Amino acid sequence: MGRYTGPVCRLCRREGIKLFLKSTRCDSPKCAIEKRPDNPPGMHIGKRRKITDYGSRLREKQKVKRYYGVYERQFRRYMDLAGRSKGNTGSTLMSLLERRLDNIVHRLGFAGSRPQARQLVGHGHVCINGRRVDIPSYLVRAGDKVTIKARPKSLRAVQANLEEFQGKVPEFLSVVRGDNPEGSVLRLPGIEDVSIPVQPALIIELLSK
Repeated sequence: MGRYTGPVCRLCRREGIKLFLKSTRCDSPKCAIEKRPDNPPGMHIGKRRKITDYGSRLREKQKVKRYYGVYERQFRRYMDLAGRSKGNTGSTLMSLLERRLDNIVHRLGFAGSRPQARQLVGHGHVCINGRRVDIPSYLVRAGDKVTIKARPKSLRAVQANLEEFQGKVPEFLSVVRGDNPEGSVLRLPGIEDVSIPVQPALIIELLSK
């Protein structure tokens, strides 16, 4: 699957939930979900059939993929890694996705959306423990320090996002604002730290066949 370049509000309407793909617009009355909460995209809405068991599992997987911005091959790689790990496979899968650096940058408030966070990381604005990391899929570990490269262009963009940030920093993270914003990973995230309603068991059932 290639990169999606169409209107991202269609993705939120398709899943029937806010995926927070357009920064502050998602918290405004302009949000497509606010305007048409029960109206999925496409024609012939009244003729849609009842969703099947397979369809419900597929929609759950697509929702999570679009929320974190990963492709099918990446998603299956996370699934394989979670399957080889100890503990509950579904919880481990969500923990791996939450540990992505682009997700961490967004949840700290350094970026208004995950697409913007991927751009910040990819352009070399973010450092982990003092070293520049430009891989959005980098998995953070407990104790890591997330900082912004000490140059005016990088700091201006992040400070502007922090001023507009209206969300709540999750419990597994901490953030220090100021002239040089810094975030810390206090512990590894769990299923309770995921900010959207998700049923990992449905995804496991779909991909384990």
